[in-house]
Amino acid sequence: MPKEKKQSFLGGVAALTIAVALVKIIGALYRIPLGNILGTEGTTHFNSAYKIYSLLISLSTAGLPTALSKLVAESRALGKYNQSRKLLRISLVLFAILGILGTSLMLFATEWLTGLMHNSLAYWPMKALSFSVVCVCIMAAFRGYTQGCQNMTPSAISQVIEATFKLLVGLTLAWYLVSALGRGVEIGAAGAIIGVTASSVLAMAYMIFHHFRHRRETPVSQDVPQSTGALLGRIFTIGIPITLGASSMSLIMLIDQSLIMDRLQTVLGLTEQAAADLNGQYEFALPLFNLPSAFIPPVTMCLIPFIAAATARRDHTKVTKLVSTSLRLTVLVGFPAGVGLSVLAGPILRLLYPARLASAEAAAYHLQIMGFTSIFVCLMLLTNAILQAHDKAHIPVFTMILGGSIKIATNYILVGDPAINIKGAPIGSLCCYGAIALVNLVLMDRVLVKRPSYIQLFLKPAIATAGMAVVAKGSFSLLAGRFGSNLACLLAIGLAALVYVFLVLALRIVTKEDLEMVPHGERLAKLLKIR
Repeated sequence: MPKEKKQSFLGGVAALTIAVALVKIIGALYRIPLGNILGTEGTTHFNSAYKIYSLLISLSTAGLPTALSKLVAESRALGKYNQSRKLLRISLVLFAILGILGTSLMLFATEWLTGLMHNSLAYWPMKALSFSVVCVCIMAAFRGYTQGCQNMTPSAISQVIEATFKLLVGLTLAWYLVSALGRGVEIGAAGAIIGVTASSVLAMAYMIFHHFRHRRETPVSQDVPQSTGALLGRIFTIGIPITLGASSMSLIMLIDQSLIMDRLQTVLGLTEQAAADLNGQYEFALPLFNLPSAFIPPVTMCLIPFIAAATARRDHTKVTKLVSTSLRLTVLVGFPAGVGLSVLAGPILRLLYPARLASAEAAAYHLQIMGFTSIFVCLMLLTNAILQAHDKAHIPVFTMILGGSIKIATNYILVGDPAINIKGAPIGSLCCYGAIALVNLVLMDRVLVKRPSYIQLFLKPAIATAGMAVVAKGSFSLLAGRFGSNLACLLAIGLAALVYVFLVLALRIVTKEDLEMVPHGERLAKLLKIR
């Protein structure tokens, strides 16, 4: 019998986190030059298509792969390997059907969708992105299965493949169409999105290749799987509430941009292109706003199958340790990243977008608010996963709807005020995600058998983050006059990072139990003198 390959919880988190780091580096090489090529107007056209795509992907893959990974983990923990294989076969058919429906909608109802976005110039970007939906859906089935097998490496590699070819194909096409051929920024956005489609095809091919290469490694068992109907019922029971929660946020973001574009045109009297340009100031800050929360999915993707396996074995001590460690990891990443973006918003944007300095200056206000907002997004993503892992997937649905309603109402009022206009958009986001995260924390406290101490989890990281923020802001102010804004920004970030690491170690925020979940963690704990 072949030996089954598994990873520890933090081993899986590490594999996915390394992939996310690589993806974000590659993504920066993609999005930052792309922003310089497309500007604020082209960014709006790109994001209009991408938000439709994100909604369809959320409807198709947000909850069902999570349900698949949870059910596969439970089956394998109980030695039901035949059932885990059947779950994959069922999911592949289901996901392919959903993907074909999503691709067809983007391909054949493009004019209707661009009309909903109040942005007819997003027509070709949306066409270019349509085929990617079916590829991502099929890939999601394989990712859910391998994650349920507690092997996060294939998902990590496929993410790097996606990011790499999106950069090579998309950025090249966008530059060629806009800079070499002189085409409009909406055509450049379509070229950039062709890179997204090409990358999803290649990443899907890798996941298929990996599965067929390693499928014989699954141990042989004599279990009789449940019927197809019963397994589909379990997938839908777990997956639909998660899908509703994730899709409701994508839908709300979609409505949000449509609402912003509509209010800018009807209340302020702007043309479609002028509204897209003004909205682009807000959109310009979004890639950096999304950066801190990008490191949370590696934790949540590992957390759900690991908690499912521990619960199936009735190992409640393991569950408590997993929840505490994941909360601590999220706080350690989210706090400094979000605050750092806020205090150095202007210098960072000027550093990244030298060809669009006016856009960078206009976006600085938005990033100052959105940096703090990203902290709440990180907490929202993790608390959603913890609630879902404890079979409380309906709770994130209601909290998402609550937060989304706050966002839409706030944006309707503030963006429609000529004195505030687009500056109201980040305020709406802060109110939205702040409400979701706080309500989730309160409800999670009631769900867990052993409740974590929020003061212990949040206070010391908050102190370390405050020290880091003072160093970042103070060192930039001192260095900018001597070295210039860009070099001073890099030096300030480096100094702030060193101070933060020092404070984390000095305050003993990381525990020995956390390090024991890492390979060779005991040796590392001794080296750092953590007890």
